[in-house]
Amino acid sequence: MMRALFISLFAIFLAVHSQAAAPSPPNVVIIFCDDLGYADIGPFGCTRYATPNLDRLACEGRRFTSFHVSEAVCSASRASVLTGCYNNRIGIFNALNPTVRHGLNSSETTLAEIFKQKNYATGMAGKWHLGHLPPFLPIRHGFDEYYGLPYSNDMWPHGMEKKNRDYPPLPMIEGDKVIQADVTAEDQEQLTTRYTERAVDFIKRNHDRPFFFYLAHSMPHVPLYVSEKFKGKSGAGLYGDVIQEIDWSVGQVMDALKSQGIEDNTLVIFTSDNGPWLRYGDHAGSAGPLREGKGTSWEGGTRVPCVMRWPGHIPAGSSCGNMLMTIDLLPSLAELVGATLPTHTVDGLDVLPLIIEKPGAKNPHEAYWNYYADNQLQSVCTGDGRWKLVLPHTYTSLSGKPGGYDGFVIPYQDLEIQSLQLFDLLADVGEKTDVAAAHPEVVAKLEAAAEKARADLGDSLTNRTPTNIRPPGQVE
Repeated sequence: MMRALFISLFAIFLAVHSQAAAPSPPNVVIIFCDDLGYADIGPFGCTRYATPNLDRLACEGRRFTSFHVSEAVCSASRASVLTGCYNNRIGIFNALNPTVRHGLNSSETTLAEIFKQKNYATGMAGKWHLGHLPPFLPIRHGFDEYYGLPYSNDMWPHGMEKKNRDYPPLPMIEGDKVIQADVTAEDQEQLTTRYTERAVDFIKRNHDRPFFFYLAHSMPHVPLYVSEKFKGKSGAGLYGDVIQEIDWSVGQVMDALKSQGIEDNTLVIFTSDNGPWLRYGDHAGSAGPLREGKGTSWEGGTRVPCVMRWPGHIPAGSSCGNMLMTIDLLPSLAELVGATLPTHTVDGLDVLPLIIEKPGAKNPHEAYWNYYADNQLQSVCTGDGRWKLVLPHTYTSLSGKPGGYDGFVIPYQDLEIQSLQLFDLLADVGEKTDVAAAHPEVVAKLEAAAEKARADLGDSLTNRTPTNIRPPGQVE
């Protein structure tokens, strides 16, 4: 009998010890900037001002030098990062304005809902832009708490442009309630600080359980605002001041993780929703060597800076040149925490082996599709990101002119691509030399990929009707 009792106690000891030794599920923090250009931070070549916290993030983590958004505009981009789907698949196009009655459908599965499967605490601060009416807000899509603006900070009646006169007051929302009906310029100066404070508070309150936090900064989208603690400090104008405050925000998040003893068990992802809004000139960022910017399917529009840190899992000081896209985050993070993907179509694929630099890892995509505007298929890339086929379409450009000054804009010109153009992005990241004639086999491969996209998601440029899309949510 004593022997049986001893065996039972020993089994209990082993079970308890095994549970204690089991690693905790990793926390995840996504920091998502608005209109941040590829070359706007130190790890991607910026020398106009210092970004020491982002430099540290890259030194302790991994740079992704060919990281892309699905579409280079606000709402469309945010739909993809949160659902793992091309935005046109779920009926979200362009940038939703305050008059629309639609938003993210309740049937879609967001990153927050993926984490909720595993009992994560979920929170968000910042710009939502996937529907401003109560049924579409973050807390209806898996987030336990939310504080921020329902759409872009220029969608208010106080701007310089004529369109602003038609906008209603800009509200600040907590949960699904308006807590401030008319955000002022003075309030906008505090946006980066307040969002950051919410993130730090969330981390401290949830340090003893797994959590997911989505910090979606309103900056550096115009109009630019910065708090007094950074005003005039960068030596590179207002834009530099704004980026330095975002860098400070990253430092605050990293410090909070360290103070709570959880930085080694937290994956931090820093990136942007699209490239720079070049028409704003000195109030816009830089795409560096890339062609064009926000609002185009050229590299300057879709390729954004991305840094990830997860000590002990992501190699410190490393760099990944393989192409990845925001649609890949949801399936990769689901794999990371052992969550189940939804039964409906998800376009992203698990790229976790590339994120953690698993030997021999390759991108599982055959191709990525780049849509814009009213469901126009404008370009297709090979999954490894080397080859890009640009399809005939019209796009906006400054045509070499500088942008505006002090918040005023320079008008774009419409330029037209009249024939297929192929670019080798490994040799020509600036998309300057069309090599279609020299590589007909690559052109044929990517034309087939484009046809697959049209058969699935449609293409307004070739009058193709989509066959596998889902409607957005609608409020009558």
